[in-house]
Amino acid sequence: MAARETKIAFTASDAPVAQTAHAALVSRYGNAPEDGADVIVALGGDGFMLHTLHRTQGNPAPVYGMNRGTIGFLMNEYSEANLPERLMAAEETVINPLSMRATRGDGTVHEALAINEVSLLRMGPQAAKLRITIDGKVRMEELVCDGALVATPAGSTAYNYSAHGPILPIGSEVLALTAIAPFRPRRWRGALLPKTGHVRIDVLQPDKRPVMADADSRSVLYVETVEIQSDPSVCHRLLFDPGHGLEERLIREQFI
Repeated sequence: MAARETKIAFTASDAPVAQTAHAALVSRYGNAPEDGADVIVALGGDGFMLHTLHRTQGNPAPVYGMNRGTIGFLMNEYSEANLPERLMAAEETVINPLSMRATRGDGTVHEALAINEVSLLRMGPQAAKLRITIDGKVRMEELVCDGALVATPAGSTAYNYSAHGPILPIGSEVLALTAIAPFRPRRWRGALLPKTGHVRIDVLQPDKRPVMADADSRSVLYVETVEIQSDPSVCHRLLFDPGHGLEERLIREQFI
């Protein structure tokens, strides 16, 4: 397919700098409807990129981000010039999200997908008490902590890294289970789990020590049980400029 034939759909965050970029790019390259586009170009920061990936997960077109936000870990450098050529040369990375199934005390079940991580966080002044089960076997009877999270390789440099979790290579086929401010066991920092693993986290004393669950900023309050696993049926296609893909970025982050 020739570069001039590439049908591009632009989408942008509400930030003024992203809206200005959107207007300039649409004026220069036109704006195809998303359902007929060859590629979707997202203008904003990492949060907007996650929003775009979730919103367009049923669309086969890959998403190419250009940074009009702050950190832009999932984004490419912004430039108005030669965009069709950049898209033609871009390298594709395919990632699978996590599925979260959270059950509240009233029996209601909430399901969501998370590209970065699923986290459990204490809601009150007292530490949470959690029981961790992996593939049906209890691995930790009681973790006293501010919370815990399960992160994908793509999300391992986000909240997971801030909580002293490991950075995972994009093709590592593992997930990171990381404690957030653990009190008991005091020195437990988490575990590496196979991508196929099923994680169940039960909240102990939920009335006294309430906990919320969060999947990419979609929150469920007062959870009692949260089940987490990778969902291979959902594939997100991301495009990156050559030499600046997720694998390179994940390696580079470990030497900063």
